Amino acid sequence: MFTQDDGAPRALVLLPGAQMHPADVQRAGLPRQLAESGVTLDLYVPDLHLDPTGRFDALQYLEAEVLAELRARYAELWLGGISLGGLLALLYAQRRPQGLRGLCLLSPYAGSRLTTNAIQRAGGLDAWQPTPRQLGDGEFTLWHGLRQGQPDVPAFIGWGLADRFAGAMADVAQRLPQAHAVQVPQGHDWTAWLPLWSLFLHRLDAAGEGSG
Repeated sequence: MFTQDDGAPRALVLLPGAQMHPADVQRAGLPRQLAESGVTLDLYVPDLHLDPTGRFDALQYLEAEVLAELRARYAELWLGGISLGGLLALLYAQRRPQGLRGLCLLSPYAGSRLTTNAIQRAGGLDAWQPTPRQLGDGEFTLWHGLRQGQPDVPAFIGWGLADRFAGAMADVAQRLPQAHAVQVPQGHDWTAWLPLWSLFLHRLDAAGEGSG
């Protein structure tokens, strides 16, 4: 896990995307941007070792090995994610919003087209009646929670207008009760995530106490 701990009263746990590790986040310059911003925020980037077979419960690991300890240390705890990490952050916040000050979602992956198309074929999100099998799938679980207005926490959500998943991300933002949505011109890569990260830090700094 990458750690940038300066003794701030608040912290952000940022979940990397698929095939991304803490070292990639560090090399991309997010910790440097944070240091240069002057925002009082400690940064933690865990390596969740995402297992595509589903045998590894990333959310359970996140709670037991990362968030439980940090929740006891910080007065204000944020959870964020990039791409697939954003999906995991949303799922965690739907499952356990207590203790989270808010979310920082950088181009959050909202599921495959198989998932979103199945919902559309059912008449759209409000008409869709999920099957028990679908509710056992993380992507469908996300949309089921969004339909219920969850997670109801402050959420900074940003994406690139050239992102191939931009439409689904806009749909996610519309379903988040406390969303602050921003867009940049770029796609699904660091050229979007770096300016979005900067915008999040600016908003956090302008809010003073870190409100969403």
